[in-house]
Amino acid sequence: MIGIGIIGCGRIAQTRHLPEYRDNPEATILGVYDFNKQRAEEIAEEYDTKVYDSYEDLLADPAIDAVSVCVRNADHAKVSIAAMRAGKHVLCEKPMAVSLEECEEMVRVSKETGKFLMIGHNQRLAKAHIKAKELLKSGAIGDILTFKTCFGHGGPETWTVDTGNVWFFEKSLSAFGAMADLGVHKTDLIEYLTGKKIKAVTATLQTLDKKDSDGNPISVDDNAICIYQMENGIVGTMTVSWTYYGSEDNSTILYGTKGIMRIYDDDIYSIVVIGKDGTRTFYEIDKIQTNDNQVKSGVIDLWVDCVKNNVPPEISGETALHSMKAIFAALESSQTGKTVNITE
Repeated sequence: MIGIGIIGCGRIAQTRHLPEYRDNPEATILGVYDFNKQRAEEIAEEYDTKVYDSYEDLLADPAIDAVSVCVRNADHAKVSIAAMRAGKHVLCEKPMAVSLEECEEMVRVSKETGKFLMIGHNQRLAKAHIKAKELLKSGAIGDILTFKTCFGHGGPETWTVDTGNVWFFEKSLSAFGAMADLGVHKTDLIEYLTGKKIKAVTATLQTLDKKDSDGNPISVDDNAICIYQMENGIVGTMTVSWTYYGSEDNSTILYGTKGIMRIYDDDIYSIVVIGKDGTRTFYEIDKIQTNDNQVKSGVIDLWVDCVKNNVPPEISGETALHSMKAIFAALESSQTGKTVNITE
């Protein structure tokens, strides 16, 4: 049985980590911590576990083997590094951290301590994305030439548990807006689907509509549009938004030498493959989860299995590091108006 500690008891912990750990027979939640002690106490009562006065106290418990780090973006690196140095394996929510230096330090400490560092990039685990990867490998649309991938919804104010106090909108706590909240998912996904790394980024990050509680524009982006150039010549766009007021868009479309693949772009079929001759093949696999329709992510089950069997996670900090380089390159590109090349 894997002893689990939860650091941060906000919406992502309440919606995904806590219930999915409870459903996993190989894991037991031994304790929780949140800066809001009342919230932690309510969670502890619901899950019949212990409340710690600090995350340091939680990390000092030898019975805890691994932790979920579900705190605000600005604290991801600090807490994750402390946890690994305390001998705990770490599952850290996305985005990995708020600077490239912090991301690199997290990877370095993971190697130094021998503790696993996994990042919650759950789109790799969506069933249609796994099937799409298989189809692409089999040559279903030939060689990929270009793509467009999108993730947009009405904003995090419909998600956070802190009504009227949306930390996502505060640059000191989040660093990025939609780019960090949503862009990290689609950036990681496009590298996963193509099997190639992003080598250059041209981007614009804008604040178009979101306001803070005083009616002023928020200090982070609510929209981002990026052109990604992949290492093998593939080029495409990645668009994320907090201003899609209606229904979510979480689609990816890949254009190849032999056809087109549309993923989560149809109300019924998860994947539609359109051949060069116009023939269509339909795959009814699953529905992408939305803020309003949460389903089991698969992240926790994979994480527990990795820790139990001492198998390094595929969605590791080192894997996530490259997609984070693309995120930081997008910010630099938007600020300078220039294309930014990514170096290893």
